[in-house]
Amino acid sequence: MKAWRVHENGEPREVMRLEEVPDPVAGPGELLLRVRAANVNFPDALLCRGHYQVRPPLPFTPGVEICGEVVAVGEGAEAEIGARVLAQPPVPAGGFAEFALADATTVRPAPQGLDDAEAAALHIGYQTGWFGLHRRAHLQAGETLLVHAAAGGVGSAAVQLGKAAGATVIGVVGGPDKARTARELGCDVVIDRRSEDIVAAVKQATGGRGADVVYDPVGGDAYAKSVKCIAFEGRVLVVGFASGVVPSPALNHALVKNYSVVGLHWGLYNTHDPGAVATCHEELTKLAEQGAIKPLVSERVPFDRAADAVQRVADGTTTGRIVVTPN
Repeated sequence: MKAWRVHENGEPREVMRLEEVPDPVAGPGELLLRVRAANVNFPDALLCRGHYQVRPPLPFTPGVEICGEVVAVGEGAEAEIGARVLAQPPVPAGGFAEFALADATTVRPAPQGLDDAEAAALHIGYQTGWFGLHRRAHLQAGETLLVHAAAGGVGSAAVQLGKAAGATVIGVVGGPDKARTARELGCDVVIDRRSEDIVAAVKQATGGRGADVVYDPVGGDAYAKSVKCIAFEGRVLVVGFASGVVPSPALNHALVKNYSVVGLHWGLYNTHDPGAVATCHEELTKLAEQGAIKPLVSERVPFDRAADAVQRVADGTTTGRIVVTPN
């Protein structure tokens, strides 16, 4: 089969190579999946660069999230041949390939209301948003949610989930095109960080109170601005550091202003509370069927352009999700 492989760390466009590799075979407890669509995630770029918390042995195939079709079932595994599923193929044999393997216990049914590309972009981003907003930040209906990078893949999921939860959503974006996208997603207020003062705009939109919950996948200056416009008993949800800058919280400031800084590592739930992951998937499936959430897929790129797609996600020039589909 064909697969994208990384033999040395570096920028995705430079180090990802399309190669012929042996077809994978489903082992005990595994499913062999034909890849119908592979979502591009920021961790794919970090894996290529060697900056991810897990460093797979070289060479490896990136691609942490797919929508696939079951074509073979390993010993002890249970699945229906032909079923359409969501999976996270473990590196070093990720999903930017024609076929991929997955642990049968971690595979989830693809929601019928989503096409292959949309389904491929559901699991990680929306699970992260759901656990962050509901399990960690305890977002309540009527509260104000501030979402950084609101037009991006992670941020757009948080916007939709926030609206579904009955929150007032303020989205922060960079540039007029992304501002337009954020409004279309349902943001009640949109702030263009390139031309507006985030702190002043949030305080104006909330009558001086500030945001009850901040969803921050950016870090750096986004975090610094967030704690200047956080409400009494507010929660700053730390999701990631797409800016490349890890902030150093001033705990005396959190004490004086009476807010919480809450971390989220969604992947740990797969180990510590897999039942909660299954419950979350059921809830997300219901929301998708109701039309309350739908992954924002801005581009569907052919398989032979996967390296360029990962590079553009790494560079932060994309809106929503880019999904790699078969040629």
